[in-house]
Amino acid sequence: MAEPESPEAVSAEPIKRSDRSPWNWLLLIPIVVPLLTPLYNHDAPRIAGFPAFYWIQFLFILLGVATTGIVYRMTRR
Repeated sequence: MAEPESPEAVSAEPIKRSDRSPWNWLLLIPIVVPLLTPLYNHDAPRIAGFPAFYWIQFLFILLGVATTGIVYRMTRR
């Protein structure tokens, strides 16, 4: 006589994961914004002696970290 399957054996199937969240579209922001060269193609204003080009590059890093953090928090289960 066959034994009935335990509930643990039935739920042993891997959970299908979908990475198709609309939040993932936010990850395009830190890719596209640095490509817009008119945003930082100038020398003034200077902050602490650094031309705009350099400190705006640092802002792009912060933008990437912020958007990645937001997408991570909104898509985790």
